[in-house]
Amino acid sequence: MQISTTILMVRPANFGFNAETAENNFYQVPDSRSASEISSLALKEFDGFVAMLRDQGVNVIVEDDTSEPIKPDAVFPNNWFSTHPDGKLILYPMYSPNRRLERRKDLIEDLMKRKFKVDEIIDLSFFEEDAQYLEGTGSMVMDHQSNTIFACYSERTHKIPLDYVGKLLGYKVVGFHAVQEVNGVYAPIYHTNVMMHIGSDLAVVCLDSIPKASEKQAVQKSLTQAGKKVVPITPKQKLHFAGNMLEVGNDGGEKFTVMSEAALDSLNIGQIQLIEKYSTIISPSIPTIEKLGGGSSRCMMAEIFLPFDESFLSVKSKS
Repeated sequence: MQISTTILMVRPANFGFNAETAENNFYQVPDSRSASEISSLALKEFDGFVAMLRDQGVNVIVEDDTSEPIKPDAVFPNNWFSTHPDGKLILYPMYSPNRRLERRKDLIEDLMKRKFKVDEIIDLSFFEEDAQYLEGTGSMVMDHQSNTIFACYSERTHKIPLDYVGKLLGYKVVGFHAVQEVNGVYAPIYHTNVMMHIGSDLAVVCLDSIPKASEKQAVQKSLTQAGKKVVPITPKQKLHFAGNMLEVGNDGGEKFTVMSEAALDSLNIGQIQLIEKYSTIISPSIPTIEKLGGGSSRCMMAEIFLPFDESFLSVKSKS
């Protein structure tokens, strides 16, 4: 099951520029506007995004961020947890101390109240004690069809917790290094989902950001062996979040590739036509969130792969 029909999103309470994460997220740009104006714009963008998904029949669970403690990046929940069809829910070690506050027990309890079955909660936050990080499906782009994890190493993606999750899920790990030019100097790309996306049929990837030929070849080979049609994007397109996509579905079996308006505008006609051959594009306008948060549409969506509680379903069907 590569795509989910249920997405969880967190409506931000205090969205803004996060100086802690800006240390290695070079997509973040500070803004002189007031905090209230930024927050208002972010909420408008968030609500518009949710409406676009729901208009296409995608199931969206919206959780409100808590006002305290302040969590400027709460709108990006995919970094702190992931869910799996066997009932596993994994909590991840986060680089930034103020992002660790995003891990919320009440949010997990709400999923269970909605009759999603959580059989096991695996808390990997202990890795933070040794400065080892792995920021969920930001650090890892998963191909569930071939049981493969793709991950570029960075200050937020370390090999030890990455290999740990690979063994935990029974997935092969394809680790590599990816870089981008920042002020004339090459620096690691902070999250893998900035430079690659894997859907049911396509893999959108900035191969030019992988400097080592053997690693580039390994990534491309793994994708093609998994039956994916590789859609290369340029480093410039990547800077417009063209790699930050997610394929989702609805209960009617329709597929959608979600990317921001900025990402869509950066693509050429051939790339768009190839994506549209397999899915319908949904492209929300989220410039404030992208500029200050340094993340885009994929980062705002946490996939819910958890099974429904069958006992609840059987009771419901009898009533």
